Amino acid sequence: MSTQAPATTEAASKTSIVKVVFASLIGTAVEWYDFFLYGSAAALVFGTLFFPESEPVTATLLAFGTYALGFVARPLGGVVFGHFGDRVGRKAVLVTSLMMMGVATFAIGLLPTYASIGVAAPILLLVCRLVQGFAVGGEWGGAVLMVAEHGDEKSRGFWSSWPQAGVPLGNLLATGVLFVLAAVQSDADFEAWGWRIPFLLSAVLVIIGLFVRLSLEESPVFQEAKAEIAEKKQAESHLPILEVIRTYPKEVLIAMGMRMAENISYYIFTVISITYVTTYLEADKDLILKMLLIGAGMQFLIIPVIGALSDRIGRRPLYLTGAVGVGVWGFVFFGLLDDMTSGSVLLAVLVGLFFHSLMYSPQAAFFSELFGTSVRYTGASVGYQLASIFAGALAPIIALELLGDDIANPNQTAVGFYVAGAAVLTIIAVLAAKETRASSLRHDRVVRGAHD
Repeated sequence: MSTQAPATTEAASKTSIVKVVFASLIGTAVEWYDFFLYGSAAALVFGTLFFPESEPVTATLLAFGTYALGFVARPLGGVVFGHFGDRVGRKAVLVTSLMMMGVATFAIGLLPTYASIGVAAPILLLVCRLVQGFAVGGEWGGAVLMVAEHGDEKSRGFWSSWPQAGVPLGNLLATGVLFVLAAVQSDADFEAWGWRIPFLLSAVLVIIGLFVRLSLEESPVFQEAKAEIAEKKQAESHLPILEVIRTYPKEVLIAMGMRMAENISYYIFTVISITYVTTYLEADKDLILKMLLIGAGMQFLIIPVIGALSDRIGRRPLYLTGAVGVGVWGFVFFGLLDDMTSGSVLLAVLVGLFFHSLMYSPQAAFFSELFGTSVRYTGASVGYQLASIFAGALAPIIALELLGDDIANPNQTAVGFYVAGAAVLTIIAVLAAKETRASSLRHDRVVRGAHD
């Protein structure tokens, strides 16, 4: 009996963490499918459909303006969902965020265009985008924390990386659907009605995600912290956002700095690459969509591998390597796209996304380990999402402005310096952070007053 008990406990533990990882992965993939679909559609058709009276580059910029406003809503979503996630629990918040994202994305698929209702069309598009951003603002922190707080310390980097893998999986789904439509439809059909199909399909994915997430159990680490808060202080006075600002200001700034190169480079290597190929090179979108599809598949596979590696050698070395890598690759990327051969475009995408993965994979565990349990959802979400306003939200707009209006002679070097500048900020932030590998999540300055 005594020899079998540990094995039984271990098996039960593994079953639990696998279930949590699967639920987080599926839910995250669904939400990011919705979010990336908007970015791809903004690059391909939204400029023409919702801002038809503008020049092509200007129309695309306006479409990316609505895209950027989704990022502006993300910190608000992080604060609101983080507040309830730290007070009520992770599970309920994750279900709510997924439902909001699904409704907003499905609604985009039903929107009339500018030709039908005039200026009301881009306004409705903007409203849907803001709801998307608000929902995503609450998604990331909850999905990551559910896994981190269920897993063990020695393999937290591996398990926590799976929700991160949900991001390229969502991108893979979005790009895959667009690629299939591009292959079977003419450009005229895609612009007329085909673009709506991926948005409407999101309803199926949301139903699957909700079914899986509703079966989850609450995080045990959170339940312990909630009981401790109830024992030591009035639960009603627990205000996570104020407590984060008061007790973890350095950690919030570190998280924001670490996001800059990771977030900016990703949107340069994905969303802007589509715009660059179709607008500046005036080439067909099939090749870049195919290469992004391969790149997303590669990233989905290597993120858990890098997560496991971070459990062995630490989060900081990998993050630093990724930041330096994207800082250099930003100068190479567009030159490879200019060749417009399958090999050169694939190389540009794969190397860029590999360096990005070196940062993105350990990020989940890294950010979770920075904050105490009673404010972890809020702290991780605010640090993560606030940076998105200055990073991912502005990256497509800034990149297009730097490339310039001269389609025949885009300023690639300026974009390279932009990415390199973001890399410098991230390197400084990583150097200012402590290595957190294998640290306990049962720490909390708010409840215990200890400065870990």
